[in-house]
Amino acid sequence: MVTPVNPPPLGGTSSPALAGAGPRPVAALSEGVRVRVLRLVHGDPRAAVEAADRLTERQAAGLDPLPAEPVELAPERLSAQRREVRALPEDTRLVLLLAAADQYPVATHAFLRAVAAVRLDTRPLEAAEAAGIAYATAGGVGFRDAWTRIAAYETASPADRRDVHRLLARVLHGPAETPRRAWHRGAAALGPSARLAAELTEAAARARSAGDPALACALAERAAALCTDPRERPRLLARAAADSWRAGESDRSRALAARMAAEGDADGDADAVTGVLALRTGHAGEAFDALLAGAVRAARPRPARTVRAARAPEGAAADLLARAAEAAVYTGDLRRCQDAVRAAREAGIDPPGVLGGLAAAVDGRYEDARDLLEATAGRCGPGGDPTSLLHAGIAALMLGDHTRAATAAVRAAAAARARGAAVLVSQAMEFRAYADFWTGRPHAAEAAALDALRQAYATGQDNGACHLQAALAMFAALTGDGELCRERAAAARSHALAHGLGLPAALAQWALAFLDLGNSRYDAAAARLRALAASGPGHGHRAVRHLAAPHYVEAAARTGDTRVARAAHADYDRWARAVGSPDELALSARCRALLTPGADALPHYATALDLHTQGDRAFERARTELLFGSALRRLRRRTEARDRLHSALQAFESFGAPHCAEGARAELRALGAPATSTRAGARLSTRLTAQQLLIARMAADGATNREIAARLALSPRTIDHHLRGVFTRLGIRSRIDLVRLLADSDGG
Repeated sequence: MVTPVNPPPLGGTSSPALAGAGPRPVAALSEGVRVRVLRLVHGDPRAAVEAADRLTERQAAGLDPLPAEPVELAPERLSAQRREVRALPEDTRLVLLLAAADQYPVATHAFLRAVAAVRLDTRPLEAAEAAGIAYATAGGVGFRDAWTRIAAYETASPADRRDVHRLLARVLHGPAETPRRAWHRGAAALGPSARLAAELTEAAARARSAGDPALACALAERAAALCTDPRERPRLLARAAADSWRAGESDRSRALAARMAAEGDADGDADAVTGVLALRTGHAGEAFDALLAGAVRAARPRPARTVRAARAPEGAAADLLARAAEAAVYTGDLRRCQDAVRAAREAGIDPPGVLGGLAAAVDGRYEDARDLLEATAGRCGPGGDPTSLLHAGIAALMLGDHTRAATAAVRAAAAARARGAAVLVSQAMEFRAYADFWTGRPHAAEAAALDALRQAYATGQDNGACHLQAALAMFAALTGDGELCRERAAAARSHALAHGLGLPAALAQWALAFLDLGNSRYDAAAARLRALAASGPGHGHRAVRHLAAPHYVEAAARTGDTRVARAAHADYDRWARAVGSPDELALSARCRALLTPGADALPHYATALDLHTQGDRAFERARTELLFGSALRRLRRRTEARDRLHSALQAFESFGAPHCAEGARAELRALGAPATSTRAGARLSTRLTAQQLLIARMAADGATNREIAARLALSPRTIDHHLRGVFTRLGIRSRIDLVRLLADSDGG
């Protein structure tokens, strides 16, 4: 093992691939697993090849956690490094051992003090420098790579390891160094010790409060190994699992949770940990059940313990209820919110605002839902708890306040980074993407979503990645990239249906319908949106169905099927009037215009545009102008129609939505007016999507398709598709032309 901690083996984590199946290529792994394997082996491609071939079928599919330590993934890679270290003189290996123990898995920065304390001769380091294994730095010793550092630790005897840990503990004195001193004391222990377990538990609490969940995990895990009370061990493992999850180490967290379950009941901690893990990696319905059960159990008084974890994982009962609300949002089974509200009240817990708001909305009590959501959305000030800020953003989105939603999401991500909660950063960006998309910043939204997708895969949040894939499908629909939209939507729906995720499943379906709508395939769009309305929990989502109502009304009105469209509009109008959002009211007015024949529709279009000026959904404003201009053209009001259509054309081009822009041009041609385009002189940022521009710049810098794919967590085939799209949009035929065009654009 890399660390001095010796946990029990993780069942099935190091079994090789099926005998006789041949080596498994890294590219054959699921996207999330591939990203995590590369991260675990420190980006080493040779180690990644070895690791891929050692995974079980369930690990390769992402169903079981990967080994928590790189040595378990690529032992042959480490074996070569061990041979190099063993060839060094004994005193050189001792210096390297001290440096390695000082750096990993807990960085303590005490090497120089330890050297001074025992007057250790560091001249033997010259042999390591001559061999190219390590080198002297201002702070101590730098290793050639992570594998060399691991080998330097692993080749030492257990007695030598304990000695260097005792030395490092002795030179760590300050109050801020207490957690790291406790770590080394625990690492030097010969066996179980109640006193050391208590010291490590207290140190873990300090590290947790200081926003260092990775250190807290190491301390809590070691405390569990040294704990003499079998009743306390599950609690400590639960704490370690929660800390490792916050730090973005999903595989370690899942392995610790399995060990916790094997140890026995942790008074509700098991429900909390498994619920949080299931929310982001497993089945959302099971997550809801576990989180609700954990919240109810956490609300009960707990008996005193000898060594006690500070709180249940993921906090108190209210925090678990908040997570249960998220699970209900993801499943699309919003009636679960009513169950949670009842259970909360029976347990004497005040239900979170999002939970109560959703429950009220399910009952049709829109005014009550508005008040509860408004109270939650108002809690988006800087410096707050990241989960509370995230919920404020979700509430603001439901209220149609996209500016406040974006603010809450940005602040949630900042608060999560400050607290070391890596997993919450990408989750916050999931919902920021909605706000950026609707407020006319599709390129920023796409770039943010791509970054969040990489983070979600790296931290093992496959359910979050699924949601982001669905959001990216919507962005592709906006830009008219049909192939990418269908690829993203298919990936999202496949994962969503297997994990009970109604939200991304519905969003992906909406994206496909939106693509059809933008390409004037009204029958197909209406059929998809009707299917969305009929989809049950885990397959669809009432909130997405509601948000898509204006698009359904448009598609249905174009096909003459207005009966169901009028019912959908009536419910949408009720919500729009309840929340009072200018954008929601504008879209309701647009629906009314679409359902009103002849010239009587024009005042409703005018009302919609007036309301759009007070809101922030710039793309929908452009669609309203296109529909208004089309109606004016049919009524032969040429001057007004031309102004509206030109305005829509320019907006669509600025958004990078060529298929929508073509719709405006077609209307202008039917009007007999010149379809003047701003595209010829547009900068590349308005002619390409954010992802296309990023790929174009990488290609211009000389990266191959495979290298770009690895960096963006996409397949080489997808990169090839994107580059072909870039060449088509820019009217070029080679990478040489691309380099020249990018240089000219940057220069301009």
